[in-house]
Amino acid sequence: MNDRKRIAVLVSGGVDSAVVVDMLYNQGHDLHLFYIRIGMDNGEGDCSADEDIEICTLIARKYGLPFRVVSLHEEYWNHVMAYTLDTVGRGLTPHPDMMCNKLIKFGFFEQRWGKDYDAVATGHYASIVVRDGRKFLATAADPVKDQTDFLAQINYEQLDHLMFPLGDMPKSEVREYAQRCELPNAVRKDSQGICFLGKINYADFIERHLGTRPGPVIELETGKKIGEHKGFWFYTIGQRKGLGLGGGPWYVVRKNVKDNVIYVSNGYSTPKQYGRVLPLREMQWISGNPFNGHIESMRPEEGVLRVAFKNRHSPEFMTGYMSETGDGGYNIVSDKDVQGIAPGQFGIVYSPDCKLCLGSGMITLPDKI
Repeated sequence: MNDRKRIAVLVSGGVDSAVVVDMLYNQGHDLHLFYIRIGMDNGEGDCSADEDIEICTLIARKYGLPFRVVSLHEEYWNHVMAYTLDTVGRGLTPHPDMMCNKLIKFGFFEQRWGKDYDAVATGHYASIVVRDGRKFLATAADPVKDQTDFLAQINYEQLDHLMFPLGDMPKSEVREYAQRCELPNAVRKDSQGICFLGKINYADFIERHLGTRPGPVIELETGKKIGEHKGFWFYTIGQRKGLGLGGGPWYVVRKNVKDNVIYVSNGYSTPKQYGRVLPLREMQWISGNPFNGHIESMRPEEGVLRVAFKNRHSPEFMTGYMSETGDGGYNIVSDKDVQGIAPGQFGIVYSPDCKLCLGSGMITLPDKI
């Protein structure tokens, strides 16, 4: 075939990347399979890595493809986990999966191995489209499985070297495809939670690294102490579960990091868990800044840009208006109330038609409600 490419395929042991291998193999490409190994800080764990590697080995043998396990353990802990623990320790909400994509899969892997191939392919549910002569990260056909929010910190150079073959397929079709091809992991369950933790509870992991520091839980409206917590770093704005309070639902609506105080508000409809403004800093525009006229099909009017956005992983989009703040930051003003705007998390910005993922910025909030 004239467009035959030499492709590095990142495999995980899951059904998605296995289907990618079959698809690209049948298209006649020259495939080399890679598994990125990252371990726990004690050298153990790593998402049931031994089982994953065994399945990846079976996939490689099925198609007669070269397979290599590469370690980025040190890089992961020096960058992604250092970021995660620092963010949590400052009372903010981290996004380690987003940083893993940016720094590990499409960062260190690309620099050391991926650069030697025509493209790097993964099983992410996302697409790449061309508009105005440039590539854009685009949403997947399956809105529930769409993972563009996990990819929204990558840069254009990374995007330009990526392939997402599953972007046009719903998850159900991927499962059916795997069963038709008799892939060894066709019915294997999808992984859940944060990858590096394996079977370890997130709260246990945080306690191991940051310890505990008991403090009061205060009802915001009354100023009354209604409970105790074991450290502000275990909680995030908008959190409802795991508070151990009766008569709920209770929501975390504020944290006083200096004094180690958690403020909560009662009721599903409490206005204290909602907001309209998302202040964004450290904005990463993937394919150009629309405020600078880099995207011909999207230009601001009177300094304001109509956008869709998300502030958490969800199939639902919010809509609003985005503007520059004059100090290098941006504000999104939502059309509707937004639940649980958590400092440290990311606001993911999309085109108004919800098709293009334009980039993301870290949410910051003033120290008051």
